[in-house]
Amino acid sequence: MTESRALGWLAVAAVALVVWLAWPFAVGLLLGTLMAFMVEPVCKWLAERSRRPRLAALVTVMVSGLILLTATSIFATQFVKHLVDFAMTVREALQPGGALASSANAATAWLTRYGVDTSSITVRLEESAAEMATKSAAIAGAVATQTFGMLLGLFFALLAMYVVLRHWARLVAWLVAISPLQSKHTREVLEVFRRAGRATLAGTVVTGLAQGALAGIGYWFSGVPEPAFFGAATAVASLIPAVGTLIVWVPVAIFLFVTGHPTRAVIELAWCSLTVIALSDYVIRPRLVGGDETPEILTFIALFGGLELFGLSGLVVGPILMSVAVATLRLYVRETADEERPATKAAGQFR
Repeated sequence: MTESRALGWLAVAAVALVVWLAWPFAVGLLLGTLMAFMVEPVCKWLAERSRRPRLAALVTVMVSGLILLTATSIFATQFVKHLVDFAMTVREALQPGGALASSANAATAWLTRYGVDTSSITVRLEESAAEMATKSAAIAGAVATQTFGMLLGLFFALLAMYVVLRHWARLVAWLVAISPLQSKHTREVLEVFRRAGRATLAGTVVTGLAQGALAGIGYWFSGVPEPAFFGAATAVASLIPAVGTLIVWVPVAIFLFVTGHPTRAVIELAWCSLTVIALSDYVIRPRLVGGDETPEILTFIALFGGLELFGLSGLVVGPILMSVAVATLRLYVRETADEERPATKAAGQFR
């Protein structure tokens, strides 16, 4: 008995040691696991066609890694390039004779009429545009210096992705063996983690891409300069809780309005309201994510708490951890109720 207890504590210490060593790469490992859940149907289809599960998993991982590297590189370079181009366009438009100069002067006169000090509003806007262009180059440099860390995180993500695709059933059996819970409860929690992870990642990524593409079409149709840049910015902004894409397409509409294109501004607002908000949030996202049983207040706590603890990746990690926590609490409540029900019935028989 003493030896068995000591062995149990030794196993707990071993698991803690593994977690401690893997903690610097925890986000990459978790994202790789979620990616495996998302591409699992493709891997199964390749395994059935080739009848070689190991090769199917390897091909799935390699193709996924190539897509991620290519998409990230193109997005980073094009985003910074278009940001600089747009900043320079705004700076030129604010100069005397530019498209924004008359609107800025009109706004200055209107605000001055109500006692607001706007002695250098145009100059300040022009300086802000120049500063935006300068900081864009600084952002590009910062991204370059973080390349090694990003590649290391991607390596662990792809490694976790391969392990989960090949050995998920074995991992579940191992966790069931070491878990203090009953086997059915452990499997239930792991299944919740699997479903929530797949739904959250798919819902976040696919919905964000859809919102960026739909917004980009609206920007192009409305004549917004650099529509590709603003479409990419909208896709990134979709990750931000609460405000989301509003922080991009509403200022874009204001830009169109102040440059003398009110009709285009109305068209852009109507298009983004119907597609980026209504279609994406009420049609696309529910079909990907499905029903969510987590209360709204806990959803916001998961989003903002994950953002505070893990950075941008916390917008995915936070909701998943919250889903698992809520599922575990519901499991506890259900089992407690099942245990109390026979006792209540027996007590009623002796009254």
